[in-house]
Amino acid sequence: MKNILIIFIAMTILLSCNGPGQVKIEYPETKKADVEDDYFGTTVKDPYRWLEDDNSEETAAWVKAQNKVTFEYLDKIPYREKIRERLTEMWNYEKYTAPFKEGDYTYFYKNDGLQNQFVVYRQKEGGEPEVFLDPNKFSEDGTTSLSTLSFSKDGSKAAYAISEGGSDWRKVIVTDALSKEIIGDTIRDVKFSDLAWKGNTGFYYSSYDKPEGNELSAKTDHHKLYFHKIGTSQEEDELVFGADIKRRYVGGYVTEDERYLIITASVSTSGNELYIKDLTTPGSELQTVVDNFDNDNIVIDNKGSKLYIVTNMDAPNRRIVTVDASSPGPENWVDFIPETGNVLMPSTGAGYFFTHYMIDAISKVQQYNYKGEMIREIDLPGAGSSSGFSAKKGDSEVYYSFTNYITPGTIYKFDPETGETTVYKKPEVDFNGDEYESRQVFYNSKDGTRVPMIITYRKGTEMNGQNPTILYGYGGFNISETPSFSITNALWLELGGIYAVPNIRGGGEYGEEWHLAGTKMKKQNVFDDFIAAAEYLIDNNYTSSDYLAIRGGSNGGLLVGAVMTQRPDLMQVALPAVGVLDMLRYHEFTAGAGWAYDYGTSEESEEMFHYLYGYSPVHNVKEGTEYPATLITTADHDDRVVPAHSFKFAAELQEKQAGDKPVLIRIETMAGHGAGTPVSKIIEQYADIFGFTLYSMGIEEI
Repeated sequence: MKNILIIFIAMTILLSCNGPGQVKIEYPETKKADVEDDYFGTTVKDPYRWLEDDNSEETAAWVKAQNKVTFEYLDKIPYREKIRERLTEMWNYEKYTAPFKEGDYTYFYKNDGLQNQFVVYRQKEGGEPEVFLDPNKFSEDGTTSLSTLSFSKDGSKAAYAISEGGSDWRKVIVTDALSKEIIGDTIRDVKFSDLAWKGNTGFYYSSYDKPEGNELSAKTDHHKLYFHKIGTSQEEDELVFGADIKRRYVGGYVTEDERYLIITASVSTSGNELYIKDLTTPGSELQTVVDNFDNDNIVIDNKGSKLYIVTNMDAPNRRIVTVDASSPGPENWVDFIPETGNVLMPSTGAGYFFTHYMIDAISKVQQYNYKGEMIREIDLPGAGSSSGFSAKKGDSEVYYSFTNYITPGTIYKFDPETGETTVYKKPEVDFNGDEYESRQVFYNSKDGTRVPMIITYRKGTEMNGQNPTILYGYGGFNISETPSFSITNALWLELGGIYAVPNIRGGGEYGEEWHLAGTKMKKQNVFDDFIAAAEYLIDNNYTSSDYLAIRGGSNGGLLVGAVMTQRPDLMQVALPAVGVLDMLRYHEFTAGAGWAYDYGTSEESEEMFHYLYGYSPVHNVKEGTEYPATLITTADHDDRVVPAHSFKFAAELQEKQAGDKPVLIRIETMAGHGAGTPVSKIIEQYADIFGFTLYSMGIEEI
């Protein structure tokens, strides 16, 4: 199978790109309603507003009809099943997470290979592993997943959250960790929440008042922090924060010594207020540390009353400061690890601080003691991404993982006293990374900004402009795209494809300034950076427009939607996944209003409205334009980026597509934004995506 798959380039490169994938499709009829909105005197039609009601029978019928057309088309791709079979083979290897200690047990997550969900195991020193939680047994179809697992300090109790059908709404179940028996009532309707124990008495969690009716389209902007006492009903839970203060996102966690409750509160995805409460003093008042949303601030540790805070206040690349909890305001902050020219992402473990820096999206890690003295720079296995270096203060070792685009994630054990690193778990993957290479290049965007991009391909690939290439991007919310291994991308490389990821503005690779340069009235920079990446690949003969596909999900789905409507000539295939595509109404839905920090809203000003209207993918599909072959992917239970975005975009494209290139929408059922999606569904989805991509490039067989 493998040998057959990897030679498809030699067999098919001479085929015309105007063959397969360009058969006229009869799309389901999508009715148009007479709906209009007035924005500062400008009338905007919204004929597909009815698709926002995902609970209606009419929308359900539309979804069924669209899926019928989509899967009938996908069924005709001759090598789709071969791709699915090969991906299944490659996926079937044991996967582990780093271990962590709770009480007398060491816990770890493991997947035997093709299990839909990872299983939680535990073992005592010298003992055999036993199953602690098996999420595969939560539901028959594997669509109920484990999202959060939290233990009390002594490890005797645990609380875990489950997601059903991919929803962001969770149920929290409490167990006696020693006997594994469920205790107390299930806590329901929890959303965007950690679980933070206070002794063995109970835990803190966050949620909204769950909306009635169509919950996907309802606004939720009043997050609250509660304390649940074990043995009491949820109705008796104490409201700790949010009674009189309305914030969209509220989080609560407890310091390792259980001395302080730390509360973060924000109105968007960036910038937070910071509060602390001394849990050792009965009746103590909540203290304000930061009272505005101008910066990101988080307490990562304490030593007695001394707090260690990570902040980007007066430090766009972040720094660590210290302050006494008795007077915690910023005016008293003292630099502990000052800002550098690179972005800082710290962690703590085994009595040390570990500073993770990104240098052109590549990891560098240093170890510090509690005096602020650097002990050593960690010798990482190569150029790539490291994560971990997190543990309890009393642990004698810490674990970290290392990966890049051609190296499967390997877990290492690190001795913080000697600096010795040993391999803990190395996966046995049916993929030889030595046959491939990743090359980092730099290119100039439209305004001259220098942008890095990592391009990965099989060694010896001829750069003749005819290599099937996926250009992937995100560009938002301060999220950094660092090198990481994906079995799906490994299959794409094995098939002879090129995979390219630029670190475009809007992300966090170069700190807050890089992020802000891709937000609100500067959002076009993100699209320009991505377009320039595509042009670089074409100009340097990695690929051509006939063999280029662009892909991104969520905010990256917006990226794909904007670029394909602005430059439909640039690519052969567009793959927007769970995208934010209606920029005039995104804030009207459940999670959307929290994204205003990055996007702005159509309501805030006439200038902001016109800017959003100028690039909103749903509103910029033009009649008579030939758009690339498009496969939109979404899920019927996505309550983060509601499927209406994708529904409307598909309807607009199908109505206005001038050429014969297909415009399809693939709607996953009993799934959400992506987290917790069963392995079986992921494999099927990528077989469809890669099959559609190659077929649309004119490749008839592999």
